[in-house]
Amino acid sequence: MTEDQIGRLAFLVLLGTAILGYLLVANRDRLGSLLRHAMLWGLIFVGLIAAAGLWQDLRQSAVPRQTVFASEGRIEVPASRDGHYYLTLDIGGTPVRFVVDTGATDLVLSRQDAQRLGIDPQALVYSGTARTANGSVRTARTRLAEVRLGPFSDRNVAAWVNAGEMDESLLGMAYLSRFERIEITGGRLILSR
Repeated sequence: MTEDQIGRLAFLVLLGTAILGYLLVANRDRLGSLLRHAMLWGLIFVGLIAAAGLWQDLRQSAVPRQTVFASEGRIEVPASRDGHYYLTLDIGGTPVRFVVDTGATDLVLSRQDAQRLGIDPQALVYSGTARTANGSVRTARTRLAEVRLGPFSDRNVAAWVNAGEMDESLLGMAYLSRFERIEITGGRLILSR
């Protein structure tokens, strides 16, 4: 713990002790009732902490990211809360989350995702330029040996590594055009091959 964190913890302990002392003195004739209420609030607090800690797991269970219908040759993806569609591709055995961007031309990796895939962003030659909503950024071309989306596998896929800051890698039309049909209907993205 840092000194700042220790100071905050000490302050909270002192504040809690002062509040508890006041409640004990003010309610000394009703200690049983005070104890029941304190236990109830303690359980509510613990429940809220547990719910906050499990929120990401609950959200992933309640809102599936992508569904594969292998026998029918299609992938279905529900729209996320922010209105975008996200796909997780397996690239050389590493799952990488992409935001589907039909306005993007290519498959574009963030520097963080490139590093996770074993690509050294520092060793790349950033000879390309991409125009984005945030202005121009430098890009470096690379090749991905294998890209899998459910039952669909593609080899030697061209990709670009973005030199700028990106929260998510982008899945543009160069990859999406590998599918025979792209449909957005009823809050779902459907890719068919």
